[in-house]
Amino acid sequence: MLITGGLGFIGSNLAHRLAALGARVTIVDALIPEYGGNRRNLAGIAGCVRVHRADVRDWPKLPRLVRGQHFLFNLAGQTSHMDSMTDPQTDLDINGRAQLAILEACRRHNPKIRIVFASTRQIYGKPDYLPVDEKHPLRPVDVNGINKLAGEEFHLLYSRVYDVRATRCGSRTPSAAHAREGRAADVRRRVDSPARRRQTVRGVGRRQLRDFTDVDDAVDAFLLAASRDAAVGKVFNLGGPPRVTLRQLAELLVAINGGGKFVMKKFPRDRKKSTSAITMRMAG
Repeated sequence: MLITGGLGFIGSNLAHRLAALGARVTIVDALIPEYGGNRRNLAGIAGCVRVHRADVRDWPKLPRLVRGQHFLFNLAGQTSHMDSMTDPQTDLDINGRAQLAILEACRRHNPKIRIVFASTRQIYGKPDYLPVDEKHPLRPVDVNGINKLAGEEFHLLYSRVYDVRATRCGSRTPSAAHAREGRAADVRRRVDSPARRRQTVRGVGRRQLRDFTDVDDAVDAFLLAASRDAAVGKVFNLGGPPRVTLRQLAELLVAINGGGKFVMKKFPRDRKKSTSAITMRMAG
């Protein structure tokens, strides 16, 4: 079992599940500081898992990594929508070019490997209807969404043309451990901050809805997709009720924290128009 991005929140939870099932797990992670990967996420299974510190942009290493693997859970990616707009080239290299290189390595060196690719809700843009199903129009609103869509289409193309058995699974908003990995993490990180100064959580309000995906449910979905032949070449969106506004999320986390407060704040003009933010402050 090979997991790219396996030291991140979802990848490490997947590694824990696979190790508990007795699988031989290999993790590839670049440990880029801003992306949330951490060896501590493997606490309790570190001795059962092989870790390669490698970047998926280092293409010559990919053939050696994919050889002999039966399954590839391809979770490596640049996830920040804001970073994709300020540094679009890096986003393209990781979410576009590197994904194509991974697939080429699989096609040439391990064509029977089973691949599950982690995509993003961002490929749909502003929804026409809820819940957003697999037939919803694709309208990415930023560079990250465009590149993730390209990575998804590469996987589906290689499945159709080269019989590389790939499935795309996209989580709505998994509650994550790092700010760049999810909105819940961004709010929670600020609530948990030891600094008792005013903190800003961007884009939190009454009209912004999320249906958060429990990480265990996401892991279940990845394993189901990998184990079902009927899933090859298919697209699956992950998520479910209840929908929660980001304001409700902030209120819930303040309650869990035992105190604190937040106020609405205008979103910076250069970040996104007509959006709100919440400023939160830790309770004493």
